[in-house]
Amino acid sequence: MTDARLDSAGDETVVSENGIDPAGLADDDLFRELASLHRTRLQTLRHGPDAALANHLRRTEELENAYLSRYPGREVDPDRLTQDF
Repeated sequence: MTDARLDSAGDETVVSENGIDPAGLADDDLFRELASLHRTRLQTLRHGPDAALANHLRRTEELENAYLSRYPGREVDPDRLTQDF
């Protein structure tokens, strides 16, 4: 099932049962969606049914890939490295 909704910029976008296509999200919306997924990750892993966990994993991959494609040169904190690359 799909329907049309307005995004944060007031533009119409198509929403499916699995959420808005990440390509249609403005940066602020993408960051908000990523934060929401990361905030709910442990609860979904520990207590969600298999279908919810599978959907969570799929959506996380979609959104994180969208982020990485938009920011391929993202800033990496050298203090976060565990070894020299």
